[in-house]
Amino acid sequence: MKRTDCIAATLCLALVGPAAATDVNVVGLFGNKAVVSIDGGSPRTMSVGQRSPEGVALVAVDRETATFEIEGKRRALKMGQAYASPATARGGSLTLKADERGHFSTDGQVNGATVRFLVDTGATIIALPAADARRIGVNYLNGERGTVQTAGGPAAAYRVRLDTVRVGDITLNGVDAVVIESGLQVALLGMNFLNRTEIKRDGETMVLIKRF
Repeated sequence: MKRTDCIAATLCLALVGPAAATDVNVVGLFGNKAVVSIDGGSPRTMSVGQRSPEGVALVAVDRETATFEIEGKRRALKMGQAYASPATARGGSLTLKADERGHFSTDGQVNGATVRFLVDTGATIIALPAADARRIGVNYLNGERGTVQTAGGPAAAYRVRLDTVRVGDITLNGVDAVVIESGLQVALLGMNFLNRTEIKRDGETMVLIKRF
């Protein structure tokens, strides 16, 4: 989706701080590089042959797959696919079915109010339409203001922190999000939420399992 690609590119954040590397999520592939999230951090770009501070090495990249060395073993991951150490799975799950366009959507809750989410591995952060934010009672105008590019052109965006975000049996507290004034029709469940789940994809079925 063009609008989500634009929003994801604009909102991409730099990863900070090393951590023990057990979980790797592939966000994007291009050339001999992969955009990855490690241990729930914000996406970063790695080149073939590069080893992250956490010890994850990018071995190879092709059009569909990135091959990593993780915990001493080679793991091939497709875009949007995650590797999670078995020890990190900690309960709470959601099973989704793709719609006729191949998209995964679900009703969730933000601060206790119902919100319709589109699962979007191309968005680095949860994004809410301003109409949803107002309905929920999120005072986004007090947030840090910026501008994002949507399908309808530039739009004002405000960084906020949500008390709770829940989908299925998965609940996260204190979650960063951005509120888009115009050009966004449905809330996006972005990677700052998805990075904290193990994503299993089987055809038209997607399962999210909470890791931490």
